[in-house]
Amino acid sequence: MLFNTNPCSQKRITTALLLAAGTGSRLFPLTQKSPKCLTLVNETSILERLIKSLNQHGFKRLVVVTGHLEDCIRDFLKTWAGNIKIEYVFSPLYKTTNNIYSLWMARKIINEPFMLIESDLIFDPSLLTEMLYPDRIAIARMKPWLNGSTVTLNPSNKVNAFHSDAINGSNEIKYKTVNIYSLSVSSWYRVIEKLNQYILAGRVNDYYEAVFRQMVVEKSLSLQAVHFDHKPWYEVDTMEDLASAEKLFPVKTGKLLPLYGLKPNNIKVTAMPARKSVQQGSLHA
Repeated sequence: MLFNTNPCSQKRITTALLLAAGTGSRLFPLTQKSPKCLTLVNETSILERLIKSLNQHGFKRLVVVTGHLEDCIRDFLKTWAGNIKIEYVFSPLYKTTNNIYSLWMARKIINEPFMLIESDLIFDPSLLTEMLYPDRIAIARMKPWLNGSTVTLNPSNKVNAFHSDAINGSNEIKYKTVNIYSLSVSSWYRVIEKLNQYILAGRVNDYYEAVFRQMVVEKSLSLQAVHFDHKPWYEVDTMEDLASAEKLFPVKTGKLLPLYGLKPNNIKVTAMPARKSVQQGSLHA
């Protein structure tokens, strides 16, 4: 299916799935008494920013897979849900499993097209506009200081392969996965089938990208790329990440930082510095 940007030709997605079960150990001690998604980025939590973005784009349902300190998430969303109906799935094995297990836990509660998103992402809300339609993946041009899963694209702007740790063994252009996906019902059901195989095989510590990688190879999953390079986004895993995110998303400003794509250590923000304890962060979302 060719990428169609005409909003009248496809039904908008109004359901989101948030994976928020992890312990956020790399942000300790911030996550000792608060889940990772409630980490403050310049006075506003990651989850508050997300829920505002979803409301802004007309989402009606949010399913949250919880684990670590789930009561904190429930209490927060009682106040901040807005017009969105919130449902929860608790993952009892959250301490010993990875996000593939969290995604598998949602297999029975979602039966419609949806957007999959990780709970450690902060981004300009406008970036979601092209993710509101099925079978899309958010990506950004790979930079030397980024690491993690990447993809390469075919001439139709679709993913032709997933790669681990930014290595693809060719001269193809690499794109960083932003960890936001939109799936149609048919794609989701095929993903569930593959997830079942992985979980039954005991592969509960894999990332769900392993499933997507295999499905792309088998041509059972087709994902159209949505490029996130033109607006800021960030994945907050560590204290260094938090410092860099605070530089990209300063307090009380409606303006984007100029020259996005520069390493945040090269961006000077004099009006609102990062937290004193973590001022020397670097970008490696």
